[in-house]
Amino acid sequence: MTEFWLISAPGEKTCQQTWDKLMVATTRTNNLSTNNKFNIPDLKVGTLDVLVGLSDELAKLDTFVESVVKKVAQYMADVLEDSRDKVQENLLANGVDLVTYVTRFQWDMAKYPIKQSLKNISEIISKQVTQIDNDLKARASAYNNLKGNLQNLERKNAGSLMTRSLADIVKKEDFVLDSEYLITMLVVVPKCYFLISTLIRTSYADWQKTYETLAEMVVPRSTKLLFEDNESGLFSVTLFRKAVDDFKHKARENKFTVRDFQYNEEEMKADKEEMTRLSTDKKKQFGPLVRWLKVNFSEAFIAWIHIKALRVFVESVLRYGLPVNFQAMLLQPNKKNMKKLREVLYDLYKHLDSSAAIIDASMDIPGLNLSQQEYYPYVYYKIDCNLLDFKV
Repeated sequence: MTEFWLISAPGEKTCQQTWDKLMVATTRTNNLSTNNKFNIPDLKVGTLDVLVGLSDELAKLDTFVESVVKKVAQYMADVLEDSRDKVQENLLANGVDLVTYVTRFQWDMAKYPIKQSLKNISEIISKQVTQIDNDLKARASAYNNLKGNLQNLERKNAGSLMTRSLADIVKKEDFVLDSEYLITMLVVVPKCYFLISTLIRTSYADWQKTYETLAEMVVPRSTKLLFEDNESGLFSVTLFRKAVDDFKHKARENKFTVRDFQYNEEEMKADKEEMTRLSTDKKKQFGPLVRWLKVNFSEAFIAWIHIKALRVFVESVLRYGLPVNFQAMLLQPNKKNMKKLREVLYDLYKHLDSSAAIIDASMDIPGLNLSQQEYYPYVYYKIDCNLLDFKV
């Protein structure tokens, strides 16, 4: 499981005793969870008013930072396209997998100096992650535009002969060019079709028999099969310009489709060059973009776990009072025993707040953020390291 429960409980005589009690209750006899101490440094407490206000601000910041972490992770998956199975190995925090980072969490003193006030630290994180969010929007927009333009061109060169671009199929010698009277047209002829009697007729044979009679001024024996796919063939035919409208009308009646196409070497060359340019640009941007996503996913995820640490600290001081004396603990629940684990934790800590069992989670009590999540007699926050919408 990639779900963790970050909890805290007040220190008994020592914080080690609090830890030992949890271990006895959850691991030594019943294997309900895998536990790790969650190390939070001695942060500046500030006043009670500041803590109450900060508790609400941190709840909102937590939601925002989590959303950015998920956006970066999901965009990494989108960019890697066919290599989605490799996404998880790119989603690292400080060079290690997310579970390892969370279970061995150490406060980053350089990024978030503990001499700063709690509010200042939260503002540092907020600015940092807002910048990542803005940069992601700009980079994603540029790359998506490039990718979209390339896909549009690729789509033109794929699909059936009825709709696809013909530029990479035809050659200059397939056309009568620069003639005042003659024109070469391209016609899509289905390989076969069903009559009412369900007999199959071969349209190629029909085309060869009838194309010279579809208009009065078709050049005899001028048709040529240029290309075919599974469903149709592309034939050229030469006729007089003044017979074009009549030819198109009769061709339609006979289930032959005349493609509107004029051979223009410069336009065709420009299209090919554009596709080459877009493809080259996409390859050039791919590497730096993936590197940026890796670095900034790590930064955002680290910031998110520091927000969790701040929330545990603030909530523990509000709940358990001063002097600061609590043990933060990270539990990785055994999936089959989550309900039992919750019951064991309640029995272990119900003395901390007798009202916890009957508090309505929709109540709004300043500093407790009950509208955000469940309320328990111990401080509790969930960390879910499964950040993608698909199974990797």
